Amino acid sequence: MTWSDPIVDEVRRIRAAYAARFNYDLRAIYRDLKEQEKRSGCKVVPCQSESEPSKALQSNGPAPAVSEKIPT
Repeated sequence: MTWSDPIVDEVRRIRAAYAARFNYDLRAIYRDLKEQEKRSGCKVVPCQSESEPSKALQSNGPAPAVSEKIPT
């Protein structure tokens, strides 16, 4: 017996139908998504590029020392 989730099944069915509309051409799918993005009027914030590391990940010097004592 295999496990099946109806929501996952529905998402996969919709994804397959959408891709089939474009003959599984990724460039055509990308163009359609970008056109939908423009028509939506929503503000789209671009992802940070790999060449711009997150400030949260940047080192601010050595890590603080870990105390040997455990407060009680």
